[in-house]
Amino acid sequence: MSGTFNQVEMEPVYGFFHYLSANLSDICFRGEVVGVENLPRAGGFLVAANHASHLDPFIIGSRLPRQVTFFARKTLWVPGFASWWLDTVGVIPVDRDGGSDVTAIKRVLAALKQQKTIILFPEGTRSQTGALQPPKPGVGLFACRSQVPVVPARIFGSFEAFGKSGKVRLGTPVTVVYGRSILPTVYDDPTAGKERYQVASARIMAAIAKIAVPPAEVI
Repeated sequence: MSGTFNQVEMEPVYGFFHYLSANLSDICFRGEVVGVENLPRAGGFLVAANHASHLDPFIIGSRLPRQVTFFARKTLWVPGFASWWLDTVGVIPVDRDGGSDVTAIKRVLAALKQQKTIILFPEGTRSQTGALQPPKPGVGLFACRSQVPVVPARIFGSFEAFGKSGKVRLGTPVTVVYGRSILPTVYDDPTAGKERYQVASARIMAAIAKIAVPPAEVI
């Protein structure tokens, strides 16, 4: 599957690690990627996915055929390789709640204006059980402020592969399914007042919840 991605079009360091991640993902977690045709072919957009494992950013990033931008807690920026790598691949540092970090908000909106792709996890934190959690308003804020399409994505199997127990189960299939893009006219309700961002987040999360595991997939 990794061969279908054109890493040459990505920035060199990101392209190298994308290629490495895609192959490691294929070897260690032999799942599938479904619905790539639902990804916009041009322009900036958000990918909103469920969050049940530390593997999620790694898996979903390796399953996207273009360079994407992630969030990471500011505490990860420690002197040495970690800071260099995070900055080089374009990770945006953020406080615990991305919706209250003004600098992070500005950087995300700027990235979307530059037609980049941003991955967000509406639930904010990893699920304790693997079940979907209520969304926080952060993804709604970014979506409503940017007015870009939002692609709902659902990751199946990552909790079983590496959940809260901390035990990695290599060989567990982890599948990513992309749903159809949600346009601003669908997720945004400007008349919702102070609840506008939460309403948008709820609509996006509902779209994620509707994504079903592929019939042939066994997790």
